[in-house]
Amino acid sequence: MLHFARWKIIAILLVVVASIIVVIPNLFSKETVESWPDWLPKKQMTLGLDLQGGAYLLYEVDRTDYIEKRLRTLLSDVRKAMLEAPRIGYTGLAIQGDGVQLRIRDPEQIELARERLEPLQNPLSTTLLGGTGVNEFELTVGTDGVMRLTYSAGGLEQRVRGIVAQSIEVIGRRIDELGTTEPSIQRQGSDRILVEAPGLDDPERLKAIVGQTAQLTFHLVEGQFSGAETQAPQPGTIVVPSAETPSLFYILQDSPLLTGEDLVDAQTAFDQQTNEPVVNFRLSSTGGRIFGEVTQQNVGRLFAIVLDDEVISAPQIREPILGGSGQISGSFSVESANDLSILLRAGSLPAKLTIVEERSVGPGLGADSIEAGKLASIIGIIAVFIFMFLTYGFFGLIANLAVLVNVILIFAVVTMLGAALTLPGIAGIVLTVGTAVDSNVLIYERIREEYRAGRSAIQSIDVGFQRALGTILDANLTTLIAASVLFYLGSGPVRGFAVTHAIGIITTLFTAFTFTRLVVALWVRWRRPTVIHL
Repeated sequence: MLHFARWKIIAILLVVVASIIVVIPNLFSKETVESWPDWLPKKQMTLGLDLQGGAYLLYEVDRTDYIEKRLRTLLSDVRKAMLEAPRIGYTGLAIQGDGVQLRIRDPEQIELARERLEPLQNPLSTTLLGGTGVNEFELTVGTDGVMRLTYSAGGLEQRVRGIVAQSIEVIGRRIDELGTTEPSIQRQGSDRILVEAPGLDDPERLKAIVGQTAQLTFHLVEGQFSGAETQAPQPGTIVVPSAETPSLFYILQDSPLLTGEDLVDAQTAFDQQTNEPVVNFRLSSTGGRIFGEVTQQNVGRLFAIVLDDEVISAPQIREPILGGSGQISGSFSVESANDLSILLRAGSLPAKLTIVEERSVGPGLGADSIEAGKLASIIGIIAVFIFMFLTYGFFGLIANLAVLVNVILIFAVVTMLGAALTLPGIAGIVLTVGTAVDSNVLIYERIREEYRAGRSAIQSIDVGFQRALGTILDANLTTLIAASVLFYLGSGPVRGFAVTHAIGIITTLFTAFTFTRLVVALWVRWRRPTVIHL
């Protein structure tokens, strides 16, 4: 156990030296590091929201808005189902409360209507035996021919849970496009989402990017009008205001020809004629085919591009557009065009989100937290160092050196991974110091037992390391399992603690199995001790 090949010694020392080099930029300000030559490492640790400040936003799914839009879609689906051949006569098709209602004129067609409306109940899950679980809507048929599709309680709750899960993915893609490091996006309760963006200088832009639904649809224009009051839409149409001119309204076909899901890319560009910022988009193969057919059949008509219930552009179709790409123009600034392209690339939110709580964490709080964390870490480490020296003498100094290397390794790994260091993360590092010393205690106590049993000094050291390392491995692996569970099931501060503690466990195994053993082996080779003072 005390023999090390030369290549192993070199490899261990290279790991330690490389870790020191990686950690060094964290000891200087960002401005100083930026002035260094390019060949020097410049990457620094990412600090969490509690250490460097940033934006804290709590969103809630707007159920009322979602239900209203979903029922409008359901209304259109019911109308289409009734118009299929053979047509079913009906009256009174409208949204009533939390559902859609209509009355079948001919009692003999009620069963046919039921068959067509049953698929619109929209099963959301199935049972283990393959049967239907929860339906989004419940279909009821009255004796007078009145049929209603209403939201089921379980269906709405499951829909909301799905909306939250999908929204978290979309928000994550949007924030990543902004370049914010280590954003935290978590579910809170059944219908809330917590967004934390450390170090973000412009929280208002974050709110605009995150909160905008960005539901993009393409509609053929049936007409337009100006006035202070909107006109009631005719069946099969919707009235949508212009984003540029609030007094201008467009009458559009209610069924979109294309949606944002048909987009595969969106990039900011400049119009070659006006030099104004625009957004160029590219459609999928299916979307491109539909777009080509629509523009080919409707040359001369207006084609509205609707974003979040506002017409942002309504160009005239001058000629068929068969390339599967197009351009969105309007009164864009460079930043607004870039933000729109980010929204379109990231995808639309499935429902509107409203801000429930908003906080801006200032850098002063971060400075206080950092100083408190530094003080706690220094006091804890010094106390451990004193205890180890008083208890094990020279071997205690070796253990203290191993702990320093361990802490350097932790910071190096955190820096390279780009993981956010939070205040609970600092607590995880301080706790790792104690567990790292614990490994040395196990080794030294085992050496002491072997020496008291009558073995020579060198044999005691060799056997002590050999028999203690198995115990160290088992103890740290079980702790690593617990840290992994904390990471996967926990959130926020719990995760920050779990990350640094898990990294610390791995670096502790490295220092116990290699570095501490290497230092002791080199000391034994140099001094050839005959007596151990432990």
